[in-house]
Amino acid sequence: MKVFSGATAGALLILATLSAARAGVIIGGTRVIYEGDKKEAALSISNPDTLPYLIQSWIETPEPGGRKAPFIITPPLYRLDKGQQNVMRIVKTGQLPEDKESLFWLSIKSIPSVAPRDNTLQIAVKTRIKLIYRPQTLRNTGPEEQAGLLKWQRVGNRLQVMNPSAYYINFSEIRVSGKKLDDVTFVAPRSSASFLLPPGISPGSLNFKIINDYGGIGDAHDARL
Repeated sequence: MKVFSGATAGALLILATLSAARAGVIIGGTRVIYEGDKKEAALSISNPDTLPYLIQSWIETPEPGGRKAPFIITPPLYRLDKGQQNVMRIVKTGQLPEDKESLFWLSIKSIPSVAPRDNTLQIAVKTRIKLIYRPQTLRNTGPEEQAGLLKWQRVGNRLQVMNPSAYYINFSEIRVSGKKLDDVTFVAPRSSASFLLPPGISPGSLNFKIINDYGGIGDAHDARL
């Protein structure tokens, strides 16, 4: 979608991961956990700005160009005036595995209004957050409790982690011998992931922190290579 100003005949799209406040709107969470025994999940969005915004939302699978996500979000497109708050509702429309979590991406694009003959560049911001479907059978625990199940090893210049649990484990931080790794992300259920080790690092102590269901950072967990 293109956003025009009086002096610009192009489009500028900035991708933001967590800070929707820079777009003039505030999203009520950094992730959505859809519990399998619920009929829907909800996410609030508010506009403290002085301008109205057009809000567009959609859900995608992790694989680009893959199958259609088995969810609908309503309303998918609406106007959010200054000082207003709205609640978007997410409803599951298809079947998903009931023995492990499933990951999707919820994208929210906020497009500011443009006054006629306004020479100010207006910016549309797209925010993408995780949508995790958690089956009913997994409701009594969470990713933080799975930390002790993770298995770690060094493979060449990479750190590999194996996750035998049914949960997505999202890392906030991983340190090896006191050195912090760059670009750590997550490991999927019953899968493995690897992250690049800093050059010249020697095997030794390992500690890591996990992001919880509310976007908070848990306590450090220790392990060894």
